[in-house]
Amino acid sequence: MAIWNFQGMAYMPSILVIWSSASFIVPYLISVLNGHVVPFVPYISDTGANPPESGVFGFMISVSAVLGAATMYTRYKIVEKQNDTFRFINNSFNILSLAIGLLGCIGMGIVATFQELAVPIVHDVGALITFICGVMYIFCQSLISYKSCPEWNSIGTCRIRMTISVVSIMAVFPMFVCASFVITKLKLHWTPEDQGYPYHLSSAICEWIVAFGFISYFLTFIKDFQVGIQGVSLRILTEIKDDFR
Repeated sequence: MAIWNFQGMAYMPSILVIWSSASFIVPYLISVLNGHVVPFVPYISDTGANPPESGVFGFMISVSAVLGAATMYTRYKIVEKQNDTFRFINNSFNILSLAIGLLGCIGMGIVATFQELAVPIVHDVGALITFICGVMYIFCQSLISYKSCPEWNSIGTCRIRMTISVVSIMAVFPMFVCASFVITKLKLHWTPEDQGYPYHLSSAICEWIVAFGFISYFLTFIKDFQVGIQGVSLRILTEIKDDFR
């Protein structure tokens, strides 16, 4: 069965992966074509700092945050049901993982709303929340995957998820450390002759690695959400109480 299908609930991580990839690529292309940033590895936020790409960036990142929250909640419900059938983790750990993930989505909303050149301090706080909570979430999910193996996950899937988690964690710390050495924080046009350029370049490369690490990780959820694999479906139940007037 092809991984890129929309059976069961697989459309949720599929749309998240496609939309989030576009959220990084489209503003980058617009900003480069308008000459607002250099083509070679700018910060992701730099590609959404000036109009018209700032509007596109804010809108697309906001939608990604909502899609991410919906996917995380569905993943939480899947693990909850799996755990009822074959108990492999404490339910509180599943709840903790969801809470961390949702906090990361809130951080994405902050990044999208308070853009880099408008309110830089708030934007940076949002980015910090997004990346730290993001790597914590995927690491927690990797541990859950190992705990549920082999009943609900293959060992190959577990290893892929843990590899992505470890690479993302290894990239997120130098990203922040190198960024702290960059003196000119709001500079968009960087050249090798600029002071602090090596730190800027290292930080930007790590940022892109972590960002696409998140996308790659959610890509591994698609098979889990397929109806033919896990029997996953989602129903919304509406009830009106008899005494309601």
